[in-house]
Amino acid sequence: MTAERDHGQAPATHGSRIDAYVDRYAARATGMVASEIRALFAVASRPEVVSLAGGMPYVTALPLDMVGELVSDLVTKRGPVALQYGSGQGDPHLREQICEVMRLEGIHAGANDVVVTVGSQQALDLITRIFIDPGDVVLAEGPSYVGALGTFAAYQAKVVHIAMDDQGIVPESLAQTIYALETAGAPIKFLYTIPTFQNPAGVTLNIARRQQVLDICQRAGVLVIEDNPYGLLGFDGEPMRALRADNPDGVVYLGSFSKTLAPGFRVGWALAPHAIRDKLVLAMESAVLSHSSFTQLAVGQYLATQPWREQIKTFKELYRERRDALIDALDALMPPEVTWTRPAGGFFVWATLPEGLDSKAILPRAVAERVAFVPGTGFFSDGSGARHMRLSFCFPEPDRIREGVRRLAGVIEQEMQLRDTFGTSSAREHAGVDTPGPDLA
Repeated sequence: MTAERDHGQAPATHGSRIDAYVDRYAARATGMVASEIRALFAVASRPEVVSLAGGMPYVTALPLDMVGELVSDLVTKRGPVALQYGSGQGDPHLREQICEVMRLEGIHAGANDVVVTVGSQQALDLITRIFIDPGDVVLAEGPSYVGALGTFAAYQAKVVHIAMDDQGIVPESLAQTIYALETAGAPIKFLYTIPTFQNPAGVTLNIARRQQVLDICQRAGVLVIEDNPYGLLGFDGEPMRALRADNPDGVVYLGSFSKTLAPGFRVGWALAPHAIRDKLVLAMESAVLSHSSFTQLAVGQYLATQPWREQIKTFKELYRERRDALIDALDALMPPEVTWTRPAGGFFVWATLPEGLDSKAILPRAVAERVAFVPGTGFFSDGSGARHMRLSFCFPEPDRIREGVRRLAGVIEQEMQLRDTFGTSSAREHAGVDTPGPDLA
């Protein structure tokens, strides 16, 4: 009887009482922990809090009745196909439509080089999976997208940040960093960049620098990963020419319908050189066999039957109004010691606090005053960026944005008074990359 009872028990383990398997996880899982920021945003999601934090598209601007009819028709007319397994590379017709979308940014590509993914986040994960061994170097803008940093950390890459200014990556910094790493024998696998309306800084790599960045990477044999979810959401003029348009063999382009349609469909893509494409398809199939035929066909039906270019214009006008509301409120209400970027598109403004203030330390006070933002430390792999914060204008109504800035300005003024009275506060210890929730991406 005793032996039978013992046989049914869990195996002995040296783990903790909280997690009996703590000593069995792979090394790459050790950093997969939720930060205190994510816990705090459970409070920040309350309706009385103005959230300038999350990068959530304003999907209410879609004609939702049309989307409902489209989905209903898809089930009724193409249900046996839409509800079945599909190709690991993605629906062939949708891949052709994606090529049409990319032509708006100067990219001329064939559907055979497109791999459809579960949002561009999965494309980023697959790219990292096929390229990165533990300790390999990834170059990334400083600051950089928190979701990318989380992926790189999960695969145990070493992230080296490249300096940015209001015109994007500083080419001299890129060249010097590559030279220093090559001299030290550190293997550089790729440069990760969001060149247009960058997340979190909101800045855009200018035309001259785009060619410089491509030339530097080509000479050094460094692959460029161009993440471009916001490229069609510029507020003035035509879309910028993509990096991929000028170097098809040296750039992997990542795109998404999350910002130009809706994130709930979870449809993105990677456009890659042939050999990389083959590896991506194999990695995709090993991860999910095939992704959702239903959502792919729904997006394809939307592109085929609806005025999607006009819908993008609607989004652009809406986000421009909200950008203006945020910038005007910052100009009118913030202390003069605070500075910020002035994006020409996308979702985000990057603000810099006065000396002695720590954005992560003041976040709890801000939430208590019913306003939320994302501290800058989450956008650097080494936990720097304490004086910075990301402010998002894509989701709240303009009046709510202005009220949120009013509340935030009051918090910053109070913190400046405390600094002047008691001296510079010490920054909190930062223990790695903050794992983002989807509402913060």
